[in-house]
Amino acid sequence: MTDRFDVAVIGGGMVGSAIALGCARLGARTALLDEGDVALRAARGNFGLIWSQGKGDGMPAYAAWTRESLRRWDCFAESLCAAAGCDIGYRRSGGLIFALGEEEWAQRQEDVRRLHNQEGGPSTPVRLLDRRALEELLPGTPLGPRVFGASLAPEDGHVNPLLLLRGMHTAFRALGGEHRPGPAVTAVRPGFTVCRGEERIAADRVVIAAGLGTPKLAAMLGMQVSVHPVRGQNIVTERLPPLLPLPASAIRQTAEGVVQIGVSYEENVWETATTVTELARMAARAVQVLPPLACARVVRAWGALRPMTPDRYPIYAQSRVNPGAYVAVCHSGVTLAAAHAGPLAEGILSGRLPDSVAAFRPERFLADAA
Repeated sequence: MTDRFDVAVIGGGMVGSAIALGCARLGARTALLDEGDVALRAARGNFGLIWSQGKGDGMPAYAAWTRESLRRWDCFAESLCAAAGCDIGYRRSGGLIFALGEEEWAQRQEDVRRLHNQEGGPSTPVRLLDRRALEELLPGTPLGPRVFGASLAPEDGHVNPLLLLRGMHTAFRALGGEHRPGPAVTAVRPGFTVCRGEERIAADRVVIAAGLGTPKLAAMLGMQVSVHPVRGQNIVTERLPPLLPLPASAIRQTAEGVVQIGVSYEENVWETATTVTELARMAARAVQVLPPLACARVVRAWGALRPMTPDRYPIYAQSRVNPGAYVAVCHSGVTLAAAHAGPLAEGILSGRLPDSVAAFRPERFLADAA
């Protein structure tokens, strides 16, 4: 027996879940096919930042797409909290990138100015705060002596990524969507029929949002997608008194009080294990920012794999040889969740992806190779 849907989304992580939720909200009968806990789920390694700062260097379209998602996040989070029946840890208080030492501070200032002045417009509103201004913003925060300053993006924030995923799955089911954890998808046939184990699922549209599994499945429908793994390692401390009221790149205190420290960026590593070298480097830097962390107990450390494209920007496309088949892959699944559930899902159902994602077609890599 073959079940039939309007849309079948392959991949139950951040990207696939947001797209499936958006399709269900628009009334499409949607199946979300998910390997479940055995999947190389990038959500496990997500730092939880909802982040525009520094995005779109050399690709203004990405800066614009990121800010489009940020504009939708307040309403998106409110609906997910209601669906999940709990606080998903969403906070929109601004975000910081700290600079340690004079050289880093000079580089941070240059990066902000370059992004502000790049062709296509500024990436996001950012303020540069020297040490004194930073201390005024964060009264009582025990900053280390090497903190020269930071850049502040008032639009940025953070969320608990696991509660976000739970909220999307809960909201999706409440809208009549079918979340189907199970075996890995082994074949996607033009038409479209999705095969996994003995199960067959037919759909008018299929979306491949399977992270590192996307290239193999996309090739079955005539799409060439280049994705490689990047390992990220994370540390979480015990619950601590309030130390850092704003999230920062690579260090944030969650709504629950724990401090999350990250992240490494290890190209083409397929192993999710942690390494002492990277964990020590991350911890040492965090202590330089917030010295009291030197006495904090580590509760957990883990690694996860992010799907990364050659230029680190997303890939969204509809198959030219099999219209109705789509791919969606990116490493900013949290930040872009609101846009994936909004204009991207709308474009998938309409048969025309929004103009705002035209720059992210996979053909850009073929052009570069030529």
